[in-house]
Formats: sequence, C-alpha cells, structure tokens
Amino acid sequence: MSSPSTTPTALSPEEISALAQNTPPSGKKRSVKFVALAATLGSLLFGYDTGVISGALPYMQMPQDGGGLALTPVEEGLVGFFLLIGCAFGALYGGRLSDKYGRRHNILLLAGIFLVGAIACAIAPNLIILYPSRFVLGCAVGGASATVPVYLAETVPKRIRGVLVGIDQLMIVTGQLLAFIVNAVIANITGGPDVVLAEVEAGTTAKINGVETALQAGQMYSWDVLNSIDPSLFTIDSGNGNTWRWMLIVCSIPAIALWISMRMMPESSRWHAANYQFAEAIGCLKRVRTEDDNIEEEFTEMVVARQSQEEEEKLSLKQILKVKWLRKLLIIGALVGIFNQTTGVNTMMYYAPKVLQQAGFGTQAAITLTVLTGVASVIGSALGLYLLNRFSRRTVLIGGTVGLTTMLAVLALVFHFGITPYLEADNMAAMPTFIPYLVVVAIIFFMLFMQSGNAPATWVIMSELFPSRVRGVAMGLAVSCIWISNAIITFAFPPIMDVVGPTGTYVIFVVINIIAITWMVKVVPETKFASLEELEEQFEEQYS
Repeated sequence: MSSPSTTPTALSPEEISALAQNTPPSGKKRSVKFVALAATLGSLLFGYDTGVISGALPYMQMPQDGGGLALTPVEEGLVGFFLLIGCAFGALYGGRLSDKYGRRHNILLLAGIFLVGAIACAIAPNLIILYPSRFVLGCAVGGASATVPVYLAETVPKRIRGVLVGIDQLMIVTGQLLAFIVNAVIANITGGPDVVLAEVEAGTTAKINGVETALQAGQMYSWDVLNSIDPSLFTIDSGNGNTWRWMLIVCSIPAIALWISMRMMPESSRWHAANYQFAEAIGCLKRVRTEDDNIEEEFTEMVVARQSQEEEEKLSLKQILKVKWLRKLLIIGALVGIFNQTTGVNTMMYYAPKVLQQAGFGTQAAITLTVLTGVASVIGSALGLYLLNRFSRRTVLIGGTVGLTTMLAVLALVFHFGITPYLEADNMAAMPTFIPYLVVVAIIFFMLFMQSGNAPATWVIMSELFPSRVRGVAMGLAVSCIWISNAIITFAFPPIMDVVGPTGTYVIFVVINIIAITWMVKVVPETKFASLEELEEQFEEQYS
C-alpha cells in the first residue's frame, strides 16, 4: 500500500509521531535477513565475476585451434583491465543513479546488466567482442560494489548494521569461492588445458613427468608441456580451450535470482527521507522492522537530519570538493579504498594460479589449490563479522592489515630463499617438495587476515562515512578509486613479476602496506558507536 508523499516542509514532533503511528507498511513484511540475502546476491555476483578469471585465463591463453584466444601477456592483462575500468565507471555513475532513482531501483538495473554482460563474455568469438563485454560486466560489478553496502547500511537497524554490512563482504568472497569451485570442477571434468596434435615434426620431444618423450600426431598433450616448445614444430587439431566459456556463463544464474528477489524488497527508507518522501520512508521502514524496534525514534532521526538540510541542495562532486569537511571525508574514504587494493589481495585472486605455477605447481593443480584460498576467504569473512561486532572498526582494519603485511613478508622470504634459487638454476626438480606448499599456506593466512580484517572494515567504514545527501556520489567516487587502483595493479602485476620477480614484487607490497598502516593509525575515524545521522554531525564539527 502506497502513502502520499510528504512535501519538504518542517514537521513538528506531533506530525512526526502521527506519521510514524498512522502510516501503514508499504508492502509485505520482509525480515532483515531476507533483505540482506536478496541484496547481497549482487555482491555474490561481484565476487564470482572478479574471481572466475583466475581459472579462465589458462584456457584463454591456449591457441585458437585449441579453443582458446591465444592471449599474449599484454592481452591477458587487458582482460582484467577492461573489467576493472568498467567497475570504476559503474561505481561512479552507479552511485549517482542510486542517489537519483533509489538504491533498490539501481540493484534491479544492475541485475539486468550482470545477465547481459555474462552472456556476452561467454559467447564472445574474439577479443574485439570480449573486451567491451568485460567492460559492461565491470559496470555491473562496480555498481553493485557502490550500491549494495549503502542499501544495507540504510535499511538494517543500527544495532546490527556493522554485522549485516559485513555480510556483504562475506557474500563477495563466497562468490569468489563459488568461482574457484566451479573453475576446479570444470577443469577436472574437461581436463587440461589439453590439445590434440594434428602434425608433429619428426624428432620433436618434450619432457613429460620428468622423462623426455617423443610427440606423436593424434595424441593429446598438456598445454603446460607444449607451451615451452617452438610452435613451428607442430600444429594443433583441437583442444579444450573453450572451457573458459563454461566458467563465465555460470554467473547468469544468480543474476536472474537477484532480479527476482529484489522485486520483493522495499526501497531504502533513508533514500526516501533524503528526498523528502517521509510517508514513503516510514512505509518502507515498517516493512523491515519488528514490534520491538523503536520505529518512531529511528524515523525522527531521519526527518531531523533531512530537515536540517532543507536549505541545502544535494551536492555534486565539484561542490563536495569545495566543502572542507566533506572533502576531508571524501579523501579518507578514497584512501581507505585505495589502501585496500594495495594490500595485493587481487593479485592473489586474479593471478593465484600464476603465482602457484611460479612456485612449481601445474595449471590444473594450481586451479584446484585456488579453492583453498577461497575457503580461507569465506572463513575469514565469517570471522570478520564477529570481529566487527566485538571490536571497533579501526581495530579490525588496522589489525587485519598488520597481519596480511606479515604474510606478504613471509611470501617474499619463501620465494627468495626457497624457490628463486631453483628457478634461476633451471632445476625445479631439486627443490624440496614442501616449499611450494609454504606459498599455499602463506596465501591462505594472507586471505584470512585480509577477509577478517581489512576487507570487511573497509566496506563498513566507507558505507558509514558519508552524509546521506552525498552518500551515493561520494561512495561512488571512493569505490571508483578502489577499482582504478585495482585495474592499475592488475595490469602491472605480470610485468612487475617478470622484471623484479616474486620476491621484489612482494617486498614492494610490504613497503606500501607499512605506509598504509601508519596513515590508518593517524587518520581513519571510528564509525561504530553512533547512528549515521550522529556521525554526520560529529564529522561536520570535527573536520570543519
């Protein structure tokens, strides 16, 4: 049932009380858990679409005759780069759209873009089609990253806001784990990457399982083996390179579920209040609150906050930058997001098989072992929910960053002393068998610290940092900074690994994270112990 809009005039306490008591719910009651589950399907898609590429790339790198796309290192970087540039674009403009048309409306739109982007990527015949398809899919991922945390923060009660917004991060890593599992299952079903040879020059051999073996036409061989051989010595008849298409198409299923479930959800009550639609705000609020919740008090906070801004228009990004305290919040939010990416987390997500191959594992084994990092991420995110409820946002953020920085240092040491000497001597067979597993263990603990500390605290802090009238625009810019830095790191990681090696690469990340920790200790504010409206008053006073 819809109530008429209330015009933006001053409301007395009696009018506020009357609205709170007399306005009926705008539709069927929805539990907060159901709201969180529905909205965070967008985060599940976010996780799947960013995680799936790690298992798809080895098949994309195969020759076209074998079903792949014959990616060069630069083209490999561009596959991730275009998605992430799309993410930056989607986060920036998705935030603006959610401010203008509503959080729920935006998530419904994103569900459609997820579906179109997933199908377009899966059926792309070449890179000319794949790159723009990845950009479109990235727009949906970026839009979800900017909109879903805001929708949750504005919809759930203050007492569980941190926990349920943290569930958003849990669903992201669950999506990544789902991608890793799907990748591993499909890779183990199809095998590979494998190709069947059509012709082979006489006398051509390859080392298979440590034995020099003559290659034969009509036989299937691992592309890991053939990739190191002069391609002029053989031709390919067929292969299982199309495996990557099956990995990418799976995310169309949760996209459909997201659209269906969000059709049953209310709009954000705080979005209605920010747009002077007070009757609609109370109607939506009543759909997601129980009789034990003090609806009138919460509604009063919204109305008072909105009325205090009646003489002010919603600010554009240019206008936000002219207001000292808003500019300060924007800088803090952007840097929290950027330092979330300079942890190196997405080098683990996108290039985990590549890192594990550097450590001595084969492609199929590396794809399978990546599942362990996904499991660690989910466990870490579940732990993060407890930590966010138990400790302050700052404590969780800084503690997690210290832990993951330690693991980066461990990775640098393992590569420097345990793996690089054997790589340089071209004698990996002599390397002790336990050393590659030290890399796996270090990555697992890195993901535990990341997902239980830095990651959930980053998203919760950003969702609570900005005033409602600029939240969409400011959150969009902050998340765009995340995706732009992510894109730069993703594109730069392979050449940096080639130039300075794994040891040097992880030392760089250690140094950057030490800088980040120092800044967090000195600058990042606490957001846990106040309502969103109280935080706005506090920040305006503190930073003006």
